[in-house]
Amino acid sequence: MTTRLIVIKSIGKEVLVMSADVYAEITRASVPVLERLAEILERRGTDPQQERIRQAYFSDIPFPENARVLESGCGTGAVVRALADWPGVGEVVGTDPSEFFLNIARDLAKFRENVRFNLADARNLPFPDETFDVAVFHTTLCHVPSPEKALEEAWRVLRPNGILAVFDADYSSTTLAQGPQDPLQAVAEAAISVIAYDPYLGRRLAPLVHQTGFEITQTRSFGYCGVEDSDYMLTLVDRGADALLDSKRVGPELAAALKNEARRRVQAGNFFGRISYSNIIARKVD
Repeated sequence: MTTRLIVIKSIGKEVLVMSADVYAEITRASVPVLERLAEILERRGTDPQQERIRQAYFSDIPFPENARVLESGCGTGAVVRALADWPGVGEVVGTDPSEFFLNIARDLAKFRENVRFNLADARNLPFPDETFDVAVFHTTLCHVPSPEKALEEAWRVLRPNGILAVFDADYSSTTLAQGPQDPLQAVAEAAISVIAYDPYLGRRLAPLVHQTGFEITQTRSFGYCGVEDSDYMLTLVDRGADALLDSKRVGPELAAALKNEARRRVQAGNFFGRISYSNIIARKVD
């Protein structure tokens, strides 16, 4: 796939140039965009359903005692903090190409002695070979051009018999619709275009992991449903409506109306949104 630049949006006197997936070019994002993304990342990190899903796949990872764990693409560090509290984990290192995100991550983890952060691209890690016991990608690879390079780096820095844990979304199946021709489905599709470099990545995880040389030991799927716990899904609605507005497919009145319709459904108790996730646990074998 190729990176696509789609929007030039004016906020006050500042012009923001946003890619189709802003995470794929996070180092080019402006401060207002980064601030919004950081808020979304932390909101997702504390979402009760997301926490339960995270705990479920953490439970499948065979952490050795005092494990040294890497999370590539850690953002503001929500998953790093969760890993740091997990039984058997000795140290967690989070990497991200955004210094803005890492500054937030360091502040939020400042009282944790077993956490540190490094500025790095997942495709070019600054660590020696065979450094870590476990490598985690949590909704990272769908944002990475050439994800196979990130997996190759994970292979390199893992110790023999080290564990790879990949958790990623199948954004192509994301829905906000309650039936045919639901206007909120257009919002979902627009959101997908700005939050995933490869919305089908979740469907290709197994062959990508296998081709890197890993032995897959477990696969699982998860469904995130925004019904009662709808705060995170509303951020998806807002990003989709904004993308429709920014691309001039709708005007400001309709964009606002779509956001309001989602919130009306929440208050009426009939909102629905769903994202599918795939999880793979694999082992480095020679």
